[in-house]
Amino acid sequence: MRIVIAGGHGQIALRLERLLAARRDEVAGIIRKAEQADDLREAGAEPVVLDLESASVDEVAERLRGADAAVFAAGAGPGSGVARKDTVDKAAAVLFADAAVKAGVRRFVIVSSMGADPRHQGDEIFDVYLRAKGEADAYVRGLDALDWTILRPGQLTDDAGTGLVRLEARTGRGPIPRDDVAAVLAELVDTPATAGLTLELISGSTPVPVAVRSVAGN
Repeated sequence: MRIVIAGGHGQIALRLERLLAARRDEVAGIIRKAEQADDLREAGAEPVVLDLESASVDEVAERLRGADAAVFAAGAGPGSGVARKDTVDKAAAVLFADAAVKAGVRRFVIVSSMGADPRHQGDEIFDVYLRAKGEADAYVRGLDALDWTILRPGQLTDDAGTGLVRLEARTGRGPIPRDDVAAVLAELVDTPATAGLTLELISGSTPVPVAVRSVAGN
């Protein structure tokens, strides 16, 4: 498969790129800064320098053309202000989804957040973030041209992955290593029967491949 990842230099994305490259998939990661390119090459991915905050749909679609799947793993990051929650967490996700439609890439996986909700109340930065992610998710759900899956991890940690997770429509809150999020994403990309599902993810007791198969087709 050829898989294009938005936010290619993110902590989850770099882990995902290594996993996909190890299984001989062709991986490209979209990055904003050229100096990040070597990190992607080291992970086995092709770096694509493109700023999703200023690019057009046509420009992004050109980078997606010929791909079998697209993964949106970009984020403004914890140090960013309110404005970039809208321009990255929402607008860039919408742009990437529209570009996937234009490029004819049906399989689309978006990394969201537990608690994301377009109706979430509050004016703190994290409130704005959850609202932006929820609005992006709602937009993607409305695109019939995409076979989308929305993944909502719990509290992200840098602990070593265990390969054991809980993946359901509703899990309740809990931690999840970024290693295991990447492993689930790699399985989801390859499991189109999970299309149309919004899934929460925390650490658990089920091996990743079994957890993904158990929700497929539900």
